[in-house]
Amino acid sequence: MKRLVFAAALFAMLACQAPAAMTREIAEPVPAPDISAEHWINSAPLTLEALRGKVVLVEFWTFACWNCKNVEPHVKGWHGKFADKGLTIVGVHTPEFEREKVIENVRAYVKKNAIAYPIAIDNDYVIWRRFHNRYWPALYLIDKEGRIRYTHFGEGSYAQTEAWIEKLLAEEAPQVPKPEMVSGQNEAPTPEETEEPAPREEETSE
Repeated sequence: MKRLVFAAALFAMLACQAPAAMTREIAEPVPAPDISAEHWINSAPLTLEALRGKVVLVEFWTFACWNCKNVEPHVKGWHGKFADKGLTIVGVHTPEFEREKVIENVRAYVKKNAIAYPIAIDNDYVIWRRFHNRYWPALYLIDKEGRIRYTHFGEGSYAQTEAWIEKLLAEEAPQVPKPEMVSGQNEAPTPEETEEPAPREEETSE
């Protein structure tokens, strides 16, 4: 019986883990999808456009995932270390199981575990699909120009991720040109393939 319980617990711990070697430094940065959502915890609604000029770390997570819990102290540490230096962390809570879809359960977990950064509720997988994400946890590091520069899926590579945070924070913010005056008027500037998530077993014990 003990072997069965241990095997079940081990499977639950490993099921949401991303495959090995899932860190990627993006040579040709691509514009990040928006992070807009209807419901937020710890913040008024945010958009990437509103965060332009800041470094943004988007983390896909869900509160019953063991791997997400193991990554959580590092994400909270980055928030404490870099928030006043220009880093904004956005936790995108995308659930897999029914109890993870209850916003009050998410709110209770956030309060109990002293998570202070903004949390977007992504019950309908809208942000998940925008990013074509497949894993919990997943990190997307976005530069001051709103481009994805670095990704990591699963646990580990914490020093490497922190080094990239510092690298992007050190870069100069983009200069936003002032609109030219033409004839006394401001001239206005001119301006998914859905993948199924990797299967994951729910954590059965708190």
